Amino acid sequence: MQCAKCKKILFSIDFEQNLRVCPHCGHHHRLPARKRIEITFDEGSFVEQDASLQSIDTLGFPEYGEKYVQAQQKTGEKDSMLSGHALLEGNKVQVAVSDFNFMGGSMGPVAGEKVTRTLERAAEEKTAAIIFCASGGARMQEGLASLMQMAKTTAAVERCREASVPYLAVFTDPTMAGVLASYASVADVILAEPKAMVGFAGLRVSKQAGVSKVPDDFQMAEFALNHGMIDRIVHRKDMRATLASLVEMLGGRR
Repeated sequence: MQCAKCKKILFSIDFEQNLRVCPHCGHHHRLPARKRIEITFDEGSFVEQDASLQSIDTLGFPEYGEKYVQAQQKTGEKDSMLSGHALLEGNKVQVAVSDFNFMGGSMGPVAGEKVTRTLERAAEEKTAAIIFCASGGARMQEGLASLMQMAKTTAAVERCREASVPYLAVFTDPTMAGVLASYASVADVILAEPKAMVGFAGLRVSKQAGVSKVPDDFQMAEFALNHGMIDRIVHRKDMRATLASLVEMLGGRR
């Protein structure tokens, strides 16, 4: 196979063993949600919840029904967010992981509901919540129902704060728009993978708005880190250990 960044040829076995990170340029290729769970949490400990939730095309948006079914067939998932609970170094944590392969990880009512339930379960059970973000933003085919999720998920974060349980967010490529502007950016600790795209409006939209002179690392995790939006950039091979350490330090043990 070929690296999406440096274009060098890679052996598939080596690529998978390196957690889908290019050994030449360090590019972190995107991961499906279940693969992310597999490499991050204790083996076989993940228990999926809310698996039956799927969207209803309430607006009758043109071709949305077909695209939704195609995304389900492509990924094997019901929607763009996978949620449940798992063990991390023996500690129970509530988990939500976005899958960019499902319609760009877009946040509709199902994704918003899963994030909300994940945070509410964490508050109720006094366990840490960990959310992996990978999204282009709110799902336009579901209109205001999608934008509503921004307020709903942010309110759920406050319930975790009131219960004094830690909420950790991980920005993966890309973390954009409505997701960034809601539950993603209000976590207690925000980590990011190297070179992940992080921003509200994409570069094309920014240029249309007259934003033309920007730094080379504009809308990358490194830029966000330098400007105080992210707490730490963590290589994929170190993510599990870093999250486990944070859960221990912040009192999310159980």
